[in-house]
Amino acid sequence: MTRYRPPRSAGTPLITPQGAARLREELDELWLRKRPAVTQAVSEAAALGDRSENAEYIYGKKMLREIDSRVRFLRKRLEALKVVDRPPGDPSRIYFSAWVELEDEDGEVMVVRIVGPDEINPKLQHISIDSPMARALLGKSLDDEVAVQAPGGERLYWVTSIRYD
Repeated sequence: MTRYRPPRSAGTPLITPQGAARLREELDELWLRKRPAVTQAVSEAAALGDRSENAEYIYGKKMLREIDSRVRFLRKRLEALKVVDRPPGDPSRIYFSAWVELEDEDGEVMVVRIVGPDEINPKLQHISIDSPMARALLGKSLDDEVAVQAPGGERLYWVTSIRYD
């Protein structure tokens, strides 16, 4: 058995304006503030002498590699993403960036928002458009029954509300 794992797919290249702004803020924070501070710390540590046993220098170089890696990823990802900044032509159906209120078989209500894979946030109830639930919801309209394959088996939901903000 080898350690090789195929690269994970980037997912659907869609993002909301808020998600794109968060990615740009992270890129600016890393490139304009964090990287210059770490570079300064590394140059100060290098001036102290022997680099082979200098923990500040070694740690600083590691931090620079991590920052540079994340910056490269963010730049490539932002180029590839398509910002969806307007609601669909038919707002009575569920599409990307919709807030959907669902009721399950037990009468429990759940509200989710369908977003791109870069914006997933369980605390805010943001689910990926590539998730099984979102795939089951896409194209549905009010009062439709939705069957979702969950780890514990199939679950049924009814669409009680659709809105786009």
